[in-house]
Amino acid sequence: MRLQRLNILVAGGLAALAVAAPTRSSAADASVRVRGTVVTRTADELDVKSREGNVVKIKLKQGWAVNGVAKAAITDIKPGDYVGIASLPKAEGGDGALEVLIFPPAMKGLGEGNFGWDLKPDSSMTNATVSNAVKSVDGGVVTVTYHGQEKKISIPTGTPVVTLTQATAEDVKAGAVVFVSAEKAADGGLTAAHLVVGKNGIVPPM
Repeated sequence: MRLQRLNILVAGGLAALAVAAPTRSSAADASVRVRGTVVTRTADELDVKSREGNVVKIKLKQGWAVNGVAKAAITDIKPGDYVGIASLPKAEGGDGALEVLIFPPAMKGLGEGNFGWDLKPDSSMTNATVSNAVKSVDGGVVTVTYHGQEKKISIPTGTPVVTLTQATAEDVKAGAVVFVSAEKAADGGLTAAHLVVGKNGIVPPM
């Protein structure tokens, strides 16, 4: 029971860092999202070859924690679920999902809102509850609510849909794909307390 509670707390802290807060604008302690492949890891340092091609060095804070991602499906999304959806505006109007994260119930409400995201240019992240007021999952369209607002997001076939799962430090090894929301200090150094790692062929899509 104690271990289960610890995993929930760790995952909750991770979600807050990974998909909840928009990038802060201050020069010191800004949030930097790093997506890429692990080159090396020591007890307190991680080198990641980012999607941009450069190697990023991240200092791991004492007691750092990690979660994995598990494959899910659009049919797993139910009214009342709390989700994080990265999306892009569609030419014909509305938003189309780039990825969907179904949060475990303990994380409901973390980072609620809609804000800019850097998965792709002009993308946004919506952390919201699947609405109970209308049929929320119908033909690949999810209706979500946040802060009293409602938004419909289409989920094209093939869109990655995942949920968080357990992982260990041993999963963070050379060749593993990671997503890290790191803090950038005034001197440019990056530190992180939590990260998401790919497991069993499923990579963090956020």
